[in-house]
Amino acid sequence: MHVIVHGGAGSPPESPATRQKTLTDAAEQATEAARPMGAVLAALRPLESDSAFNAGVGGAIQSDGEVRTDAGLMTDDGGVGAACAMSGVVHAADVAHTVATETPHVLLAGDEAVEFAAGTGVETGRDLTTAETRQRYERADPPDGGPADHLDWVREHFSGTDTVGAVATDGDRLAAATSTAGRWYALAGRVGDVPQVGAGFYADGRGGASATGEGEAIARFGVARRAVELLDTYGPKQAAEEAIAEFEDATGGRAGVIVLDHAGHTGAERNTAAMQTATK
Repeated sequence: MHVIVHGGAGSPPESPATRQKTLTDAAEQATEAARPMGAVLAALRPLESDSAFNAGVGGAIQSDGEVRTDAGLMTDDGGVGAACAMSGVVHAADVAHTVATETPHVLLAGDEAVEFAAGTGVETGRDLTTAETRQRYERADPPDGGPADHLDWVREHFSGTDTVGAVATDGDRLAAATSTAGRWYALAGRVGDVPQVGAGFYADGRGGASATGEGEAIARFGVARRAVELLDTYGPKQAAEEAIAEFEDATGGRAGVIVLDHAGHTGAERNTAAMQTATK
């Protein structure tokens, strides 16, 4: 099993060595999976549980004080599932997997996605905040009222780029997955690129990719799908580089992407200050 994992593109993290070990351990654990889909899920679960990453526990808080998680995943044969805007769900990628394998749908959202998760054995009802993230939110003097009353505050404070993702192949099949808690101080209910096919994640017969960064710009451009399309011309390393160069030229946004082909060759590129990755 060949695996590449990222911990999000953005500012240099605190305790980078600790985060790097977590990523490396996650990639190592993923190689023990029997199939690529199991590998990407195994890689993401410890990252979703670790408050050092912006997915699941310790994730970004939206304007109403809620952490809402999103995820999407895809296999090279076109299997796809996603789930978004879920309160209290740590392992959003597991919900996306169940959407892909147990329903005729691509995407479930909101309270119904949480109810579906609970009914299919995924843990729900978790407090995803930490003391640190609650303090950060309160320092920003959050607004009262409903989402329409939050707009001025959101325009002033909206920030952040981190996400986690993984791509894996056993030389035959391939899977890509991305999971996030979104961006800090987003409008309540905001959903970014992560659960959108071709934006935050993509896989087909050429390979797979997981994107991270400014979700609105990534969604407008379709970073993950473009990176995979470029495998028609380049190897994964240059495909990642070209995808980010095209993205920056088209949008002026900040992002990173990891790419893996069926031979296990990897690529990673960013136009942010940092993006930690691990390969196995």
